Amino acid sequence: MPTLIYIAIGGAAGALLRYSISGYTYKYFNGFFPWGTLAVNLLGCFAIGFLWNVFESFAYSPNTRVFIFIGILGAFTTFSTFGLESFNLIREGEIKYAIINILVSNIAGIALVFIGYIASKYLFILLR
Repeated sequence: MPTLIYIAIGGAAGALLRYSISGYTYKYFNGFFPWGTLAVNLLGCFAIGFLWNVFESFAYSPNTRVFIFIGILGAFTTFSTFGLESFNLIREGEIKYAIINILVSNIAGIALVFIGYIASKYLFILLR
């Protein structure tokens, strides 16, 4: 049970951090481009790469790992996890799987946003 508490506390911190950074970015870079999301995703990717090396180089408790990687960074941006997993596939020589992961996640993810949007429009039409 303590592991879930570490995830929950880290998740709350990550969500608040995301809200703060994204909001700050949108305040200064308004317009049609999603600067806040981009800033959070890129910052999260840098943070997870940096921290992954730190955690590989030094000993930390499993709860600290869970708190930071699943809790804070998981709530901050799941894009950072996607970036790390793709990086690890490349680092392990699994180039084919890395390319599949990158292409499918992006293409299918964006396609499913459209499909979900259209499905909800049709559902609302049927429920009227």
